[in-house]
Amino acid sequence: MKYMTSAEIRQAFLNYFNEHGHEIVPSSPLVPGNDATLLFTNAGMVQFKDVFLGTDKRSYSRATTSQRCVRAGGKHNDLENVGYTARHHTFFEMLGNFSFGDYFKRDAIKFAWTFLTEVLGLPKEKLWVTVHYTDDEAEKIWKEEIGADPERFSKLDEDNFWSMGDTGPCGPCSEIFFDHGPEVAGGPPGSPDEDGDRYIEIWNLVFMQFNRSADGEMTPLAAPSIDTGMGLERIAAVMQKVHSNYEIDLFQNLLKATAEVLGQQDITAKSLRVIADHIRSCAFLIVDGVLPSNEGRGYVLRRILRRAVRHGNKLGAKGTFFHKLVAPLVAEMGEAYPELKELQAQVERVILKEEEQFARTLDNGLSLLEQAIADLDGKVLPGETVFRLYDTYGFPVDLTADVAREHEVTLDMDGFESEMQKQRERARASGQFSVDYNARIEVDGETRFTGYEAYEDQTKVVGLFRDGEPVNQLSAGERGTVVLENTSFYAESGGQVGDSGVLRWDRGLFNVGDCTKEGKVHLHHGEVAEGVLEVGNSVATEIDVEKRRAAALNHSATHLLHEALRIVLGSHVQQKGSLVNEDRLRFDFSHFEAVTDEELQQVEDIVNAQIRANTEVTTEVMPIDEAKAKGAAALFGEKYDEVVRVLSMGEDGFSVELCGGTHASRTGDIAMMKIVSESGIASGVRRIEAVTGKAALNWFRTTEAVVGDLSSLVKGTRDSVVEKVRNLNDRNRQLEKEIERLTAKLASAASGDLLNQVIEVQGIKVLAAKLEGVEAKSLRDSIDQLKNKLGSGVVVLMTAQGEKVSVAAGVTKDLTDRVKAGDLVRDLAAKLGGKGGGRPDMAQGGGTDASAMPAALESVPELVSQAL
Repeated sequence: MKYMTSAEIRQAFLNYFNEHGHEIVPSSPLVPGNDATLLFTNAGMVQFKDVFLGTDKRSYSRATTSQRCVRAGGKHNDLENVGYTARHHTFFEMLGNFSFGDYFKRDAIKFAWTFLTEVLGLPKEKLWVTVHYTDDEAEKIWKEEIGADPERFSKLDEDNFWSMGDTGPCGPCSEIFFDHGPEVAGGPPGSPDEDGDRYIEIWNLVFMQFNRSADGEMTPLAAPSIDTGMGLERIAAVMQKVHSNYEIDLFQNLLKATAEVLGQQDITAKSLRVIADHIRSCAFLIVDGVLPSNEGRGYVLRRILRRAVRHGNKLGAKGTFFHKLVAPLVAEMGEAYPELKELQAQVERVILKEEEQFARTLDNGLSLLEQAIADLDGKVLPGETVFRLYDTYGFPVDLTADVAREHEVTLDMDGFESEMQKQRERARASGQFSVDYNARIEVDGETRFTGYEAYEDQTKVVGLFRDGEPVNQLSAGERGTVVLENTSFYAESGGQVGDSGVLRWDRGLFNVGDCTKEGKVHLHHGEVAEGVLEVGNSVATEIDVEKRRAAALNHSATHLLHEALRIVLGSHVQQKGSLVNEDRLRFDFSHFEAVTDEELQQVEDIVNAQIRANTEVTTEVMPIDEAKAKGAAALFGEKYDEVVRVLSMGEDGFSVELCGGTHASRTGDIAMMKIVSESGIASGVRRIEAVTGKAALNWFRTTEAVVGDLSSLVKGTRDSVVEKVRNLNDRNRQLEKEIERLTAKLASAASGDLLNQVIEVQGIKVLAAKLEGVEAKSLRDSIDQLKNKLGSGVVVLMTAQGEKVSVAAGVTKDLTDRVKAGDLVRDLAAKLGGKGGGRPDMAQGGGTDASAMPAALESVPELVSQAL
């Protein structure tokens, strides 16, 4: 057994299985493109899930991968253990080999044993094998064909059975463990001491041979399959003869780099391990399009990143530091994952921005947490406190748990969950959630789309639905859904709206309001206007041509816009959604800050230059691998068929993307594009809205009319309107300041008269009064003047504008230890139907019940008396 680097092990694994007929498939993104039930890709089989289910076909029946994985949220969450154990990580690489109905148990076992004992050279006497207790076939292969030592063999129960869920493909497993030696505590698998660190699982072979139904019955699969997984970090620890994953070459280099950035000498510190682990998951999540936010995947990224920053602060980090570890990570893993190297600058910017944002809340949150722990009677932090830290200060629960653990304090998670449930109920109460289950139509087959070539077609009705249920006919006045053999109607997808139009037949007409897609079937939704439509009828399809053309122009413009954004803002820009209809285009994209006016102008200029070039828009149909080799951009997380449609437009291949939508014939058809707005719609996601063609012309006409109206109002010309408006604005500010000066003068005069209303409460001067015609912001100046004149005392002033009441209170310094202005305002504002507070010497608030003002003023002496 010779020393091998992590990179050498990864390549040796892929080469070995490639030599045995396995296609080397690149790692899929950490955001699953075909499984909404998963936050992140957490195993090598995720990208092949549809293949195992039989709903996806590949050109190969054997595959091998080195899959990047994250387990830090949802069901698979190792976050709290990271840094404190030898083998838990948020990010890891899973080496795997897969068979889709090709080889089964015998070959899977032989491949694994040969790779471990011959390619890697692991001593057979160091390996321990397990099988499911019912799997006599696997046991026989191991013992009789492989020659596994019966003394180093276990038959286990639920630990050796895998399933994709409660239903679906499942089957027994066979695991291979490595024995780290008797000097390490722990027993073999299945023993009472199995949780020790002596025997470590390095490879799991899953034999998918059953399909489990909802009632629990398991029937054999027609094509049994293989799914295996071996953690790269674990096998690297074995090959490098170390016990902890953090001692392997990959982590040692990251730990040294982290220690250097933080000025640390001891690279064994647990906090350094946390940081070194977390830079891997954070960087790769950002590469795969995840950005920090307060929900979903973005929240998981945020809490991992903030946990790393907090551990850096524990080690004395001054200022931002975490983003500086991206470069060492690229040096370590950039060759295996070139996308990490390509997006290094973007990853650094995103992390730096999040570090800066977190720094603004970290000190306050940590101070509150430390004080809460210090005030505890016992060793359990209340759930309300945990929730307040999470909700107000953005503290992930695991970060709070980290700090609490250092003080030997646990969290009241039941109380926290109770608070979370209250928040969810508030969210549900403020929103409206409904699902039209009848809208989903279960239908098999495929509709042939002919709309690329023609706007009209002749076809046959193959299905009719009313309220989601199949029917044989639809009569005049009835709404329903029509399925056709072939159609010229584009079905909504890729952001482009579905076509509308009509279906015609002898003595009949069906108005199509929308066309959607279910699987590969086009669904034409609408109403029968004339006659009776029956299954089997021959009909003519006629789309709304003007609507289609306008939508196609906007769709083509989104492709040009996407590429222009990448040129101006950077290659990190990824499409996050779009809406393309006949009126406008909406394009959502990943970017970490607002796009400046100058950048928007550059984007607009680039797009319009491509439009003016009037180049031909071309489409080609080709295998997806060939399309990617050509440089075709694919939507992040989108699932594509083996054969795809490639759209090219612009000079010198300006934009090349995979797209099934309808488009202009030439870029010049778009006429021009005008960006009308840019805004943020979520953390790290921006939105541009734009118009093209006739809509762009209308936008300019409307703008021109507005400028004309403004010119008339300010009695200027189009050329002078900006200067005229600026002068009016300046004059308005001057008048506002003059009003403030006169109001303050009025308040000052009024305050002199108010001294006659001063009373004494327990020997202290108290003044409570209402000021007329005074703005709320003048109350503080009046109170300062009255405090100076009183020398020592309490002043409360109120003023009203309609039903809105403003209240302010001041207490001279010599009395603030006995009477607090903040308390007075809080109690008075409550009487006025509002709230307020502030410092002991000065406070302000307000309410919405002007009728309560007299009574509130009368209560001031009593409130002061109570305070005294």
